[in-house]
Amino acid sequence: MQCDPLNDAMSTIKNAEQRGKDECTIRPASKLIGHVLRVMAENGYIRQFELLDDGRAGMFKVVLSKRINNCGVVKPRHSVRRFDIEQFESRYLPAQDFGLLIMTTTNGVISQFRAKELGVGGKLLAYVY
Repeated sequence: MQCDPLNDAMSTIKNAEQRGKDECTIRPASKLIGHVLRVMAENGYIRQFELLDDGRAGMFKVVLSKRINNCGVVKPRHSVRRFDIEQFESRYLPAQDFGLLIMTTTNGVISQFRAKELGVGGKLLAYVY
């Protein structure tokens, strides 16, 4: 039984990167995982991903770019105001302007850079660097 599919997806990506694989398969698929993968692809942490239908919940095939040192989910999911984003960057990322926080906002799932541009806050989902 899986309690947190997003955590399982990030662990699968991290383990595949550490073992030097070119691609990995994430199952089960969900909209949230798809949105997080889209943000990672937009920022160059993965090359591409596609949703495959296996007759069950579906799965994602992710092509890795070998740029990820570490990734994971933020538990518990902290609510972040737009003024406090830097505080959480220093907590979860190793250096300033190095890495990416992925957040869910009223504008969808976006990176912390986009949240700063839009001037919105939200809830932290994951980090990657």
